[in-house]
Amino acid sequence: MTAGIGSRGGGGGGGAAVTDAALTDALRTAALHCGRLSDEQVRALRRRRSVVVAATTAPVVAALLVLGLRMAPPPAAVAPSPQLFATRAGERATATLADGTTVRLNGATRLQVVYTTAGRSARLLAGQAFFDVRHDAARPFVVRAGASRTRVLGTAFDLDLTRRQVALAVYRGAVGFDPLDPASAGARRGVVVRAGYRSSMRGGVTAVPERFDPGLPDWRQGWIDTAGMRLDDLVEILDRQGGVRITRPAEPLASTTVFGRFRTDHPRQLLAAIGGGFAFAVVERDGGLALETAR
Repeated sequence: MTAGIGSRGGGGGGGAAVTDAALTDALRTAALHCGRLSDEQVRALRRRRSVVVAATTAPVVAALLVLGLRMAPPPAAVAPSPQLFATRAGERATATLADGTTVRLNGATRLQVVYTTAGRSARLLAGQAFFDVRHDAARPFVVRAGASRTRVLGTAFDLDLTRRQVALAVYRGAVGFDPLDPASAGARRGVVVRAGYRSSMRGGVTAVPERFDPGLPDWRQGWIDTAGMRLDDLVEILDRQGGVRITRPAEPLASTTVFGRFRTDHPRQLLAAIGGGFAFAVVERDGGLALETAR
């Protein structure tokens, strides 16, 4: 013999229709397990009660629990984990990202990359990297380096981060080069740097882009174009080559500006040649090299 839901005694065979009282009891039980149903869902269940047949309240409760499971919101999306690419001094590497973008890392470089469905972002934590970005109009590629923000859709450019500045050189396309905090730079804002031009940012101020020849060999082939670079920045860049350590010079030598194109594979010879014109010498000290002003 089967009993209708909510029946206190026996009943006829074949099952009985679900009563309002039984349905209310089942809804209350289901709420304890999976939370309250919406008003519309409750009304839909009541409209169908005349055709629901059960032996006990268990099938209805089970059905409601299944419905509750279907109603449960999907689990929160897990935030994507950043990828970290790093090289040691004297080491270079090439990384291919998920979208086909390639990045070449100079020595002593650290780069963090995060890709989402909404955008592509990277952060140059130290060193120098050359980016060849796959075009994607729906997902801009944004790189933070120091106090700068570089935004592209698809282009090739180089970023060089030192303690005092961020240097940008564009080889293909165009790049938006902006300070992270425009207010700190007063009325000065970022610039658009096009292929064949370069700029730099120091103290939140972006330099006016100037032309350079992207066809000439650069750090990837063992060359550097100092273009008025400070001597302490040059020493930091040369120190990425590995081998002997080079101590950063103190002021006033540190702020000496250097012009010219030089090979970077022999730092000691390069610094000695520059020292001949600026009256400093390269000496060995504590297992490394140091610059001393001639007396």
